[in-house]
Amino acid sequence: MILAAGRGERMRPLTDDTPKPLLAVGGKPLIVWHILGLAQAGITEIIINHAYLGEQIERVLGTGAAFGVSITYSPETSALETAGGIRHALPLLGDAPFLVVNGDVWTDYDFAQLTTLNWADGRLAHLVLVNNPPQHPTGDFALVAGKVLSTGDAQLTFSGISCYQPILFAGLADNQPAKLAPLLHAAMPYGQVSGEHFAGIWHDIGTPQRLLELDEALQHGCK
Repeated sequence: MILAAGRGERMRPLTDDTPKPLLAVGGKPLIVWHILGLAQAGITEIIINHAYLGEQIERVLGTGAAFGVSITYSPETSALETAGGIRHALPLLGDAPFLVVNGDVWTDYDFAQLTTLNWADGRLAHLVLVNNPPQHPTGDFALVAGKVLSTGDAQLTFSGISCYQPILFAGLADNQPAKLAPLLHAAMPYGQVSGEHFAGIWHDIGTPQRLLELDEALQHGCK
């Protein structure tokens, strides 16, 4: 699932007429980079949620055939936040663990790594964590012996790349906004949230300036 329902307030005026995931870097919309990365990893069944200017996303991406994938859309009348959007899409996602990626990040992470996770240990979530960027110096979570914790030394930043068991969201009401963090914090004391530290390339495209800087880097063959 690619999360693409946000309004992108911090990206205005660029997002006044264009949904944030369709903003281009390196000659391609942000969301297309994800689709191509997922396809390369052998992940070809993709759900995309949308709300603000969502019809543009459907018009640009279509069925996904042009990218070698199959796209199903999960429209939201108004953005339901991360957990709420996932809960709304559960009927489309099925009963097996699924991968989720934020539509407004850019990374060279190999999504294929997440297809080999062993869910027999009772975990409900697996998070990919990255080094803290300048705009988020305090981080989000600690990573200790492969488990993600709410507190601890060496705080890292949640990358927006993750995998979940559907049951994590099953208790939420449909079509109601819900945040992801409370679900994760509730599961962490039971060792049900695993994680990994990704030291590769990752960018949170949160401002027009960061979008411009990444675009210029990609245009010059840098990342």
